[in-house]
Amino acid sequence: MVSIGYALSSEEHPAPELVRHAVRAEEAGFDYAMISDHFHPWITEQGQSSFVWSVLGGIAQATESLRVGTGVTCPIMRYHPAIVAQAAATVATMMPGRFMLGVGTGEALNEHIVGQRWPAYEVRAEMLEEAVDIIRQLFAGDLVRHYGTHFTVENARVYSRPETPPPIMVAGGGPQAARLAGRIGDGLVNFAPDPKVIEAFGDRERPRFVQFNVCWAEDEAQARRTARRVCPTVALPGELGQHLPGVAHYEQAVSNVTEDDVAEVIVCGPDPERHLAGIQRCIDAGYDHVHVDQVGPDQDGFFDFYEREILPKFR
Repeated sequence: MVSIGYALSSEEHPAPELVRHAVRAEEAGFDYAMISDHFHPWITEQGQSSFVWSVLGGIAQATESLRVGTGVTCPIMRYHPAIVAQAAATVATMMPGRFMLGVGTGEALNEHIVGQRWPAYEVRAEMLEEAVDIIRQLFAGDLVRHYGTHFTVENARVYSRPETPPPIMVAGGGPQAARLAGRIGDGLVNFAPDPKVIEAFGDRERPRFVQFNVCWAEDEAQARRTARRVCPTVALPGELGQHLPGVAHYEQAVSNVTEDDVAEVIVCGPDPERHLAGIQRCIDAGYDHVHVDQVGPDQDGFFDFYEREILPKFR
């Protein structure tokens, strides 16, 4: 059984709208939502980047059944893992059984702001594994004294905790990261339906999340223009998106990205068959949770379309 979710884009929408979108997603019948946790938008056109933990408090109070996860938090530089543990545990007390902590190794764009060197992936992977271990100890209510390779925790205990710790989903954009997710995570999160990542994760019992990018509009040409204007970074190749340090650098990098390039990775327009086919590709690749990211300002039109044409097919 596949779960269809909704992607809350902190980079495109201000905090009050994110809360409203979460409510509308619940009303429309989406099973869950994943909310991005960044300090910057990718490009100036997107224009937002709220502090996700404040937004999650609002979502917790405004929704009743929607499961929500961070997609994803980087607990290795901008945040110390002890702070992430406290924040996540608090949110989990506000939405019992409905919160998931998604974690990953981050992007230089958001993490370099605290003035630390941006390390190679292998180092960041070590940091993430150590961070997840600290978070799990704090979720358990332990008094933590930790003097590790990358982090120090002195006499820390998280007192405000849910009865059951939230699951920790680990991002894996390639086989190496997926193997790490398989070792330390309660589930996998990816941002493209790559079957090789599922193979490397190596487990069909734990949940496997993937983001599916769309731009619904009544006119396909309009949707393509919106997708190119708002979200051209999804068409950047390889690992480039992890290493550029500033918004201006992303704007330079996407200067040669075309509408056709973006339309290769974002389903544009009002044809329900194309949206259904895109979700099916995610399922066929091995993902059992698919959260849909509607690019652009017309979220209400998207919700009406998915409530009418798409979600009933998966009930």
